[in-house]
Amino acid sequence: MSSKKGKIALMGSGEFTATMVEVHKELLGSTGGSPRAVFLDTPAGFELNADELAQRAIRYFHDRVRHPMSVASFKSGKTVSAYEAEKAYRTLREAHYILMGPGSPTYAVSQWHDTPIPDIFIQRIEDGACLVAASAAALTVGRLTLPVYEIYKVGQDLHWVEGLALLDHFGLPLVVIPHWNNSEGGTHDTRFCYMGERRFLELESLLPPDVSILGLDEHTACLLDLETGEGTVRGIGRVTLRRNGREILFERGLSFSLDLLRGDKIRDGDRQWLERDGVATALSEEIPGEAGSFWYQVQATEAAFEKGVESHNSGNMASALLELDRIVWKGQQDLEDPEFIAQARERFRELVVRLGSIMENSVADRSECLAPLLERLLLLRERYRREKKWSDADLLRDCLHDSGIVVEDTPWGARWKLQNSDG
Repeated sequence: MSSKKGKIALMGSGEFTATMVEVHKELLGSTGGSPRAVFLDTPAGFELNADELAQRAIRYFHDRVRHPMSVASFKSGKTVSAYEAEKAYRTLREAHYILMGPGSPTYAVSQWHDTPIPDIFIQRIEDGACLVAASAAALTVGRLTLPVYEIYKVGQDLHWVEGLALLDHFGLPLVVIPHWNNSEGGTHDTRFCYMGERRFLELESLLPPDVSILGLDEHTACLLDLETGEGTVRGIGRVTLRRNGREILFERGLSFSLDLLRGDKIRDGDRQWLERDGVATALSEEIPGEAGSFWYQVQATEAAFEKGVESHNSGNMASALLELDRIVWKGQQDLEDPEFIAQARERFRELVVRLGSIMENSVADRSECLAPLLERLLLLRERYRREKKWSDADLLRDCLHDSGIVVEDTPWGARWKLQNSDG
C-alpha cells in the first residue's frame, strides 16, 4: 500500500445500487495492490436484519463490483465480547477499503464512543486507505450529526449531537447531510435528509459559525482525495456546499479544490462560477453538451413529472412517465451505459410508486381522477406484454399494487380497481 494519504468518499444514498458500481471500482483501484475491503455493520447494529444487510454488501461486491468483501462486526458496544471487539478492530486495521452505510447515525456514534474505532478510521486514511461513509454513516463523519429518526419520527426538538469530527481532523469543518434532494414525502417536503426546508433552516441556525454544510444528493458521491487536495463529484446528482446562507453547487463530474470546503475563498482562475439568486454553480468543463445527455433527459422528465404533481395534472404525470420509458428504451438501443439504464429504470419505478403517495392524499374522487393516468399505464403494461418484456410488465403491476391499485387480467383486457373497493 502507498504511504500517501487516502480518500474519504461520502455517498448521499445508493451505495448498493447500479449507480455506485463504477465509483466503488474507481476507489478500490486508487488504493493500489490487492485491497482488502471491509463492511462495518455498526450503524444498523440495532436492527434485527443487521446480518442480512452485511450479507447484502458482500453479495453486491461479489456480483457487481467483482471484489471480495469481509465484515467487521461491531453491532453494539454493550453486547460485543472483548474477543469480538478486538477481532473487529484488527479487521479494520488491516483494511484498505472500509464501507459503512445505512442505519442510525446517532446509534453508530454512541457505539463507537470510547472505542478505538474513530482513531482507526483516521490512521487508516493517513496510511492511504479509503473510508466510504454512505447514507446514515455519512452523517457521522462531521463535527456534528443530525438525529434524523429522533426528529423526523419521534418528534424531538430540533438539535444536533456530537459527531466523530473525522473531517475536522483533516481540516474540513463540516457537517454532512445525505438525501439532500429526497422527495419521498410526495405532498410534504422531505429534502435535506427528511427535515424539509423549515426545519433545516432552523437547524442551520444552531450550527457554530465556522461550520459549513455539505449536502449530498441521492445516488451521488463526493470523493475527497486528501493527498491531492481535490474533491470530485460522481453519480447522477450534485453536491451542495452551504455557508452563511449561500450555496455553491458542484455538478456531476466536477473536480474542485478542498480549500473551498475549508472555508477559503474561490481563487480567480480555479473554475468558472455562475451566480444567480445567491447560489454559485460550478460550471464543469468536463461535461460538454450535457443538455443532450441521457441523464439530462431523465432529469428533465422527472422535472416534468414534478410539475404535474404541483398542478395536480394526472395527464402530465402520465406523459412524463411514458416519456421516461421512451428515453430508457432509446438509451438501450443507443448502447447507453448499462449502469445508467438500470438506474433510470429504477427511477421510473420510483415515480410510479410516488403516485401511490399522491393518491392516498387526494381529496377528490380518486377513481375519476386516476382513470386517465391508469389507462395509459395499463396500455404501457400491455405493450410490455406484447414485446414479451414480462419482468417489466410484472414490475409495473407490482408498483401499482404497492400504490393501492389492483390490476386484474381478464379475457377482455386488463382491469384495475382501488384496493378495498368494489368498483
